[in-house]
Amino acid sequence: MIYLDISAAVHARAGLGRYAENLARALAQEQPERFALFHNLGRDVSQTHLALDETLARLPRRTVPYGYKPWRTAVLFGQLTHIPFNRLVPQAELFHATEHLLLPLRGVPTVLTVHDLIFKLFPEYHKKLNYWYLNWAMPLYCRRATKIIAVSAHTRQDLITHYDIDPAKIVVVHEAAADHFREPTADEITAVRQKYNLPDQFLIHLSTIEPRKNLPRLLEAFQRLRLQFPDLHLLLAGAKGWLYDDFFAQIERERLGQVVRALGWVPDEDLPAVLGAASLAVQPSLYEGFGLPLLEHMAAGQVVAASYASSFPEIGGNAAAYFDPTDVNEITAVIQHLLTHPDEYQQRRQLGLVQSQRFSWRKTAQETLAIYDEILTP
Repeated sequence: MIYLDISAAVHARAGLGRYAENLARALAQEQPERFALFHNLGRDVSQTHLALDETLARLPRRTVPYGYKPWRTAVLFGQLTHIPFNRLVPQAELFHATEHLLLPLRGVPTVLTVHDLIFKLFPEYHKKLNYWYLNWAMPLYCRRATKIIAVSAHTRQDLITHYDIDPAKIVVVHEAAADHFREPTADEITAVRQKYNLPDQFLIHLSTIEPRKNLPRLLEAFQRLRLQFPDLHLLLAGAKGWLYDDFFAQIERERLGQVVRALGWVPDEDLPAVLGAASLAVQPSLYEGFGLPLLEHMAAGQVVAASYASSFPEIGGNAAAYFDPTDVNEITAVIQHLLTHPDEYQQRRQLGLVQSQRFSWRKTAQETLAIYDEILTP
């Protein structure tokens, strides 16, 4: 039995959750008889964010009744003291940690997915406790894992550079946009405009709100753009993450509350149409291990202006228009150019649809299965 840790999906932890859920579903569709699910329950076992569909509900499931912080502390303690957790995953032939939390198991090979090394590269963007934990735990987890999946070539190189890991141990397997990300119909766009009271013209940013997303510079570029486009708004789709108080204080201080709005977490059934209703998507992040919102925008038929930092060019190809995320003038110029050149806008829209189709969860599942089979083949 191959166990998949879907804790991030159960507790709705943004991109990590999407990865765990979509990978588990895609693997179950390929070879359901081989898989079981594992996750921690949290404090309130009735409050989970993942509704298991028919595909996932058929799989065996094992849980532990601990919240996130106590559970990851227990896992690290088990790794440091070599106490095996095998009884939690009976009959396991392999365990796949889909986030940065690797169970200590004796005699069972493990796969660890590494999404990024943000805590290592940008420590100022993490809470102190989280920074301390990851700096202790991640090098250990990477050493103990049988194989590592990196979600991008950029993340793979970060692992080699900063942890001196044998390159042969790390395999790049890309993520993909979920199947519900597709071009919305005109009626769907009309419906979400009414539901969310969307303005006629707006930039959309899809992501968890946290410091590395570089939103203060986006806000500065937006203010400059409003000199030319006075009816333009800026909408933020995604949950609040951490260390976001200064950003919202900036909005209030500069009296932008009427034109900058946080939509919060938008349900999956509405999100493609919200993205499609926008004038342009903007992703100014200083660092991304993969950059899933890029593909989600493109699959929904939206053009993206994006940072050229880290993995974005790897994922966006020639469909996105790139800028230096530290240069407000350049951010402003790229957005302004796309808003005033409709022919290029349409060309990039078509390129984006094609680019997003190069990634699929079935392909991700098949490449992941190949890693499992390599490990398990005598």
